[in-house]
Amino acid sequence: MKKILVITGASDGIGLETAKRFLAADWTVVNLSRRPSDAPGIHNIKTDVTDEDAVKNAFRQIEEQFGKIDVLVNNAGFGIAGAVEFTSLDDAKKQFDVNFFGVVSCCKAAVPLLRKTKGRILNISSAASIFAIPFQSFYSATKASVDVLTKALANELKPWGISVCALRLGDVRTSFTAARKKSFDGDDVYGGVIGRSVAVMEQDEKNGMEPSLIAEAVYQAAIKKKVPVVSTVGMKYKVLTALSGLLPNEAVNDLIAKIYMPKG
Repeated sequence: MKKILVITGASDGIGLETAKRFLAADWTVVNLSRRPSDAPGIHNIKTDVTDEDAVKNAFRQIEEQFGKIDVLVNNAGFGIAGAVEFTSLDDAKKQFDVNFFGVVSCCKAAVPLLRKTKGRILNISSAASIFAIPFQSFYSATKASVDVLTKALANELKPWGISVCALRLGDVRTSFTAARKKSFDGDDVYGGVIGRSVAVMEQDEKNGMEPSLIAEAVYQAAIKKKVPVVSTVGMKYKVLTALSGLLPNEAVNDLIAKIYMPKG
């Protein structure tokens, strides 16, 4: 019997490349997203991960059709950029609704099916969860929350043999960059640093890793016998993460400021 992957947000970018990688390995792939994937072989269920009822309904359909899940990949997400002072609470809450509470809803709905297979949950996180990026604070906060959720959930689900892992990604070259909601409100107050900071972020992403490399990392994390609770993808980011654990928080924060808050 084929193994079943359920992945959120596989209509493009990292999600689409990941879905294709699993299809190439002869897995059955189910995509939960607002827009369907046009890749041949993917089963699409239109789902807004911020709608808990829609998520529950999607997993009921999966159970009826396939009877089980082997791996859940929580990939859906988006970014906002802007100063905390000038970001509306509505925008901040929407960021959490997708990037964090969407993950929670999918995990809750998937666990009963994962118990049948002693399956695995892979949550797509970010190096921004440990490197708090200025003017991308809410995105960083959502990914830090995903890391904490992953660690707690790993212990909660251990008795049933369900493993949970957060994959921290660095900069990746995808449509995520263009889709980011940017606000330059208050840029005059901040002396233009908001605009310069966002430009640095976007340039790094445009020069980032290929989505296919991430897809391979996700696939390997799915098939390994054991996975760490948190794993960083990409040698550059593994080194930076290791260094961050050795340096004082102030030193790390000062370094991030030098990179992401260039002077005019």
